[in-house]
Amino acid sequence: MEKLTFYAVSAPEKLDRIGSYLAERLSRDVVRHRSGYVLIAMEALDQLLMACHSQSIKPFVESFLHMVAKLLESGEPKLQVLGTNSFVKFANIEEDTPSYHRRYDFFVSRFSAMCHSCHSDPEIRTEIRIAGIRGIQGVVRKTVNDELRATIWEPQHMDKIVPSLLFNMQKIEEVDSRTGPPPSPSAADKEENPAVLAENCFRELLGRATFGNMNNAVRPVFAHLDHHKLWDPNEFAVHCFKIIMYSIQAQYSHHVIQEILGHLDVRKKDSPRVRAGIIQVLLEAVAIAAKGSIGPTVLEVFNTLLKHLRLSVEFEANDLQGGSVGSANLNSSSKDNDEKIVQNAIIQTIGFFGSNLPDYQRSEIMMFIMGKVPVFGTSTHTLDISQLGDLGTRRIQIMLLRSLLMVTSGYKAKTIVTALPGSFLDPLLSPSLMEDYELRQLVLEVMHNLMDRHDNRAKLRGIRIIPDVADLKIKREKICRQDTSFMKKNGQQLYRHIYLGCKEEDNVQKNYELLYTSLALITIELANEEVVIDLIRLAIALQDSAIINEDNLPMFHRCGIMALVAAYLNFVSQMIAVPAFCQHISKVIEIRTMEAPYFLPEHIFRDKCMLPKSLERHDKNLYFLTNKIAESLGGSGYSVERLSVPYVPQVTDEDRLSRRKSIVDTVSIQVDILPNSIPSDDVVSNTEEITFEALKKAIDTSGMEEQEKEKRRLVIEKFQKAPFEEIAAQCESKANLLHDRLAQILELTIRPPPSPSGTLTITSGHAQYQSVPVYEMKFPDLCVY
Repeated sequence: MEKLTFYAVSAPEKLDRIGSYLAERLSRDVVRHRSGYVLIAMEALDQLLMACHSQSIKPFVESFLHMVAKLLESGEPKLQVLGTNSFVKFANIEEDTPSYHRRYDFFVSRFSAMCHSCHSDPEIRTEIRIAGIRGIQGVVRKTVNDELRATIWEPQHMDKIVPSLLFNMQKIEEVDSRTGPPPSPSAADKEENPAVLAENCFRELLGRATFGNMNNAVRPVFAHLDHHKLWDPNEFAVHCFKIIMYSIQAQYSHHVIQEILGHLDVRKKDSPRVRAGIIQVLLEAVAIAAKGSIGPTVLEVFNTLLKHLRLSVEFEANDLQGGSVGSANLNSSSKDNDEKIVQNAIIQTIGFFGSNLPDYQRSEIMMFIMGKVPVFGTSTHTLDISQLGDLGTRRIQIMLLRSLLMVTSGYKAKTIVTALPGSFLDPLLSPSLMEDYELRQLVLEVMHNLMDRHDNRAKLRGIRIIPDVADLKIKREKICRQDTSFMKKNGQQLYRHIYLGCKEEDNVQKNYELLYTSLALITIELANEEVVIDLIRLAIALQDSAIINEDNLPMFHRCGIMALVAAYLNFVSQMIAVPAFCQHISKVIEIRTMEAPYFLPEHIFRDKCMLPKSLERHDKNLYFLTNKIAESLGGSGYSVERLSVPYVPQVTDEDRLSRRKSIVDTVSIQVDILPNSIPSDDVVSNTEEITFEALKKAIDTSGMEEQEKEKRRLVIEKFQKAPFEEIAAQCESKANLLHDRLAQILELTIRPPPSPSGTLTITSGHAQYQSVPVYEMKFPDLCVY
């Protein structure tokens, strides 16, 4: 061997003939099963290959590869292992120039077949499989780095290599659910365990993948998981994609996510557990990709997930409608539970993905999801719900709002305008008037996520009378100009939805807790002196509504509203720290503790709480009185004029028919009748509300519907877009004109004018412009307000 090596090195041109001769001898010996001579020939070829590195070695390599192929084709395991070892040695040699005509198709096929060896002897089977994996690793190392050479990234090669590696990785007896990157195997394990060696080779293959061939390496993974039904259970699938996500370059992560989404589309009609398994794999991939590059396909990810959420709800609704008694009903129930697994997996994925996005992208996703939420009576949503029915529509509403809740979790905006722009606030508040307590809860929780910029919500959890608010260590900052502007523009809208939300008949304890938290967060994050007065007016109006009970609420709900008002006024009194105000609130709470504990949250929301038969006979000392609150706040410099005007939101039929907010709540026109017989400290002041609907009924609208619609549209547009000063000036001028007209009418009368029977108060937003005397006059063709 020493002489042959010296001769070959001295005369490189002879290598071709040497290789041809040895190849001929080896082929003959293999056929005649003369293993000893085969071993000698391969040893000679290996040593010559390692010793010679000249240009003349290329013809010798062809002879060498031909001999390796002969060994791999033989049926003897020892010769197959021998050929593999020789090929691995050759693969580790770096050639100066590539060989463009050399192909490795045969070796890819043969090594892949060896990875699937089914030899009856377990030891020999393991040995052959290890040899096959090492051979694939050698092919990868030899070909993957040179783009000009025949590449193994072509689909026909990847479809053999990747499943072979996964087949051996699948033999790991126990796959733990690791959250970090799977640990690299030790050197000893690589040589002995096919699963560990295959995993290491799989990592190496993916680590060398580039932008152009990434998809060819990932797609065979889906085919293998489908063929072997490894999506349910999906532990191995999760393990594979963790390896993929940690092995590839970070900037290619979104390619893998796109492939998973595409496969989810392909398998959209499969069983719920299969779809849930794919979605959970997507969640793991997103969790890893979010730490690096998410890519430009954010909206595509959410659009696909929301589409599958709708499909899952549709399947669930169809199963419920088609379910029958007996075993079919049990199968339907099982499918229903499986679909819930799919829906929860989608929501969890949406939430995790959304929570890892930068703020500007998260705002877009919030708008995107909100645009998908269907609202009864509107067609503004972009989700097809034609096949869902009422039950399915309600289900998709809940699922989408839960997704939105996950995305908004942890979102911190510098100003409330950024978190709640008008284009997002309006559709968000629409479900808050729906007759479904769970939907209203989700809307309030989403608002809390966006309002709570200083993490105070956990301190306010649970509705209760707080003895000392200072102990909570509430974090707050000075209200900025943008937040003040937001409340001037949208404050009445928020108050209105809180007011109406308190009066829903299906409210449960959680609804009252969330409404209380809403009031408290507005106080902490957005309240200046003007907003505080409005919030107190709102609380007093809620108290009055519980006493009068025009909505015929059950006694529990009336007491719940009273408890909510008590808890909030106790909170706000300590937040603004006006001693006289605190004293009045504390006194009322103390009297309630002794005489009417069902008006306090600690008692009314307790099991088996005794309820009163009525609220009309209660002493006024049990109620918070407007005149005393005004007196206490006025002494501390607060502008309390508006406290004398009860808060009455504009409620129209549109709220109940289309479940949408009324668009005529910009201006409320109230007529306050103040007879001398009513004491000023009464809890409830008699108010007559003049709404558009009331005026509409007073006249005949036949033939004038189109004119009325156009007129109403112009009025709404004016109040929404015109500057506040212009609206105020116009209201004041109209009030003056009305006053002058009344004076002219009174001058025309024969008898002296009677005393005024009331006042007409015109209000817009927070400002009161004119109080005009109202006289009861009898003119045949004239109606005066």
